[in-house]
Amino acid sequence: MRILIANLFALLSLPAAAGLKVFATVPEWAALAREIGGADVQVYAATHALQDPHRIEAKPSLIARARSADLAIATGAELEAGWLPVVLRESGNSRIQVGAPGHFEAARQVRMLEIPARVDRAEGDVHAAGNPHIQTDPRNILLVGEALAERMASLDPAGAAAYRSAWARFAADWRARIAAWEKAAAPLKGVPVVVQHKSFPYLFDWLGMKEAATLEPKPGIEASAAHLARVVAQTAAAKPRLVLRAAYDAPRASEGYGRQTGVPVVVLPFTVGGSEQAQDLAGLYDDTLAKLLQALK
Repeated sequence: MRILIANLFALLSLPAAAGLKVFATVPEWAALAREIGGADVQVYAATHALQDPHRIEAKPSLIARARSADLAIATGAELEAGWLPVVLRESGNSRIQVGAPGHFEAARQVRMLEIPARVDRAEGDVHAAGNPHIQTDPRNILLVGEALAERMASLDPAGAAAYRSAWARFAADWRARIAAWEKAAAPLKGVPVVVQHKSFPYLFDWLGMKEAATLEPKPGIEASAAHLARVVAQTAAAKPRLVLRAAYDAPRASEGYGRQTGVPVVVLPFTVGGSEQAQDLAGLYDDTLAKLLQALK
C-alpha cells in the first residue's frame, strides 16, 4: 500500500503534459504560438532568422518534428512551397495536412499585397497569392493571432480558456504598442527607400514609406554589376534616403549600391531572432523602427 501511495504522489508531482505540439515554419509564428500557448504548448521553429525561408531543405529532422505535431503553422502564399509539401507528405501525419484542422496558414488571415496580374516563373520568385512577407506589419500579427488562438482552442478544448485569455492580454498590449510605434515612426512617412528584395511592402504600407526601386532584377535573382549600375542611375532623381535588406540577405548588392550612392544601408531583423534586440515579437518591431530612425538621422 505504501508503495502504491508513493507512486501515486510521484505521478501527481509530475509536470502536466503540453497541450499542443506546434510545428511552425518560421520564427514569427513560433513566437506568436508561444505568446498564446505559454508553457502549455511545445513549439518548434523549422527555420531561423538567418535562413531564407524560400530555400529550405526538407531534412529528416524536420520531417521527424512534423510527424508528432498537432498543429502546423505556415505563412502560406507559396513562401514554403519548395520544402513544406515534402515535409508534410513524408511525415505521414494526417493531423497537419493541408485542409486538416491542424494546418494553419497565416496569409489567409490578412489582406495580401502585390498580387501579380499573371504568374510566370521566368519572372523569378513570383507568388500567385501575393507577397508572403506579411509579418513586417504588426497589424497583421493581430489578425493572424486572433485566428490562431481560436484554432489552438478548437484543437485543445482543455486549454481553450487559457489560450483565449492569453490572447486577450497580448492583443490589448499589442494595440497599445502599435499606437506607440506609429507615433515614433512619424518621421518615416513618405521617405523613399531602395530594397534589395521585395521583403517590406507590408512595412511600407503600415508606415507610409515609398519603395523607389528593388536591387534584384527579378525576385530571388541577385543583381549583376551592370544591373546595379542601372538602378543607381534610375534612382538618382528619387533621392532615396535608405537602402534596406533583411538579415538573411547576402550583403553584396545593398553594400554595392550604398558605396556608389552614399545612401546608408540598413539591415533589418525581418523576423524574430534577426538581431540581438529582436528576440521576441515586440523586440522585432522595436528594433526595426530603431534601426530605420537612427539611419534616417
